[in-house]
Formats: sequence, structure tokens, C-alpha cells
Amino acid sequence: MQVILTFDYELFFGTETGSVQKCMIEPTNRLLEFSRRFQVPMVFFVDAGFLVKLSEYKDRFPILESDFGQIVAQLQEMKTLNCEVQLHIHPHWEKSFYDGEKWVIVANGAYKLSDFPDHDAREIVRKYHRFLTDLTGVKITSYRAGGWCIQPFSQIEHVFRELNIVCDSTVFPGGKFESEHYRFDFTQIAPFIDPYRFQSDVLEEEKNGFFLEVPIASWEFHPLFYWKLYILGRLNPTGHKMIGDGSFLAQPGRKKSVLLNKTWNHVSSDGYYASMLKKQVRYYQSRNVKTFVVIGHPKGMTPYSLRKLKSFIADTKPMVEFVNYSACIS
Repeated sequence: MQVILTFDYELFFGTETGSVQKCMIEPTNRLLEFSRRFQVPMVFFVDAGFLVKLSEYKDRFPILESDFGQIVAQLQEMKTLNCEVQLHIHPHWEKSFYDGEKWVIVANGAYKLSDFPDHDAREIVRKYHRFLTDLTGVKITSYRAGGWCIQPFSQIEHVFRELNIVCDSTVFPGGKFESEHYRFDFTQIAPFIDPYRFQSDVLEEEKNGFFLEVPIASWEFHPLFYWKLYILGRLNPTGHKMIGDGSFLAQPGRKKSVLLNKTWNHVSSDGYYASMLKKQVRYYQSRNVKTFVVIGHPKGMTPYSLRKLKSFIADTKPMVEFVNYSACIS
């Protein structure tokens, strides 16, 4: 089995975005320590829109210039460790701004690419892809949609083909959510599925499709898991507190739903989710699944999840092959 450790490299998008130091630099340094120590590659889906916006403001605000410099240095370190830098798009940065003290996030009507006219959406993809490519000097071949909002893919199909973005890793089978700002529905994809080809719709397999979907592993979580998550957070706030210092975009109704119902969610290295990784990978192996993709967020890591991730890598490495997306594409 191939295991791909992926991380969405970004700030928060709620009322408090948090700092670059706490949400990105510090926790990512810990992750890169694991990559170096265990010689395992990782994939960082970089929120390119944020970097574009940083570059626009950095000459006016020394703190942003420092943030930008630290990010660039960290992206270069990723490359030296054979970690991949890939494209992640949150288009709300088109309307968000820095007010001199903090980032002001404008998510209404701008959170997902489909909020924009088709021409504008394609131009956003081109701009962010070009900026990240020029900044890092790497060839961008893979993508993850912000907020899992990959639908409708047909809106960006042709620009992805133009840019030779051949791989997507957004879908997690069984997942579904809808709120004021974003929505996705992956319920028609069966769990425990291997990478598959597609063309205009990420949910429709096409044998000769130009694009490859490498799904994020998913799991049916029992409400008891979330009760434990919330209780442990109160009993041991230090160990279970996120390193990131921002706040999530509101998800009305989600907390009640997961506390009362079984739900499909992504396999994750964030927080208490990391406690399930060993069990989940063993189960996927028993189902003869070829590729096991884990999603994480540096901003969402906790002291607890870092310990669990370290243990997962150390104990699992003899039994699996840790790879990046280039191994799937080749």
C-alpha cells in the first residue's frame, strides 16, 4: 500500500485568521522534522491566493514582509526534503484584504470558484498557478480545492488541462456538507476506492479520462468519537489545543449532527483524528486498497496529534510505502 501524507498549508478563514507563525511556520517545522527523521515525503497544498495577497501588501507592512520571507524559506526547505508543493485555492482572497492590523476575510460570494463567473474563475486558477510556480520553481501537477468545493469541475476542466494539472485529491467518499458559504456532495462515490480517471465530473469515472482523482481516505465516525473529542478537549486543553491561533469559518449545525449521527468524514492527522490512523490504515490494507491519502492542516495540529502522527509514521513505515503524488501520476 502507498500512503500519502498531505497538509493544507493555510491560515484560518473565520473572524480570526491567526498568525503565519502559529498556523503555518511552527507546526510545519514539526512536520518537516518528521519528514527528515523518518525520510518520508509529504505533500503541502499551498494556499496560493494568500501568497499572492501577501506579495501585494508586503512592501507596506514589515510584518507581512517577514511572513512572506519565512514562507518562501519554508517552501524551499520542503523541496530539499523531497516534499511536494502543490496547488490549493481559496478564492476568497480575491476580495479579502489587510486593514493594517489584521486580515479581513470576505467569504460571502467568494469562498468557492463557482461563486465567480467562469472566465474569472479560470483567470484565478491561472494567476495562482503562475505565482506558485514562479515562486517555488516547481512543476505543479496536483490540486486540492479549498473547502472541498471541486464541483462543478467542468468550470475549470479546460484551464486545468491547459496548465497540465493532471491530478486532483479533493474527494473523500461519502462526505457531504452544505452551509452558507460552501457545499460538496461525494456520497455517490463508494468508500475504499482506488484512484480513478475522470474528465468533466470528478464523481464519474472515465477509463480514458485526462485527469486522475486520488481520493482522500474516508471513515464512518460514530457519535461517540466526537463526544470523546469534545470531552478530552476540556479535560486536557493543553494537549488538545490547536497550535494555530485562529478560528474556523462557521459550520452551522455540524456539531449537533456529528454528536447525534454516524457521519462519513476524511481520514485526518488533525487533533484527535490522529488517534485513528493506525486502525484506519490496517483496515484499508485489509480491503486491498492501493493508496491511502491522509489530510491534515498545520494550523490544526495539536501536541497530541503530533505525537500520534509521529508514532503512526514510525510504526507504519515498515509495512507501507510513503509516497507523494508523482508516484501515482507516473
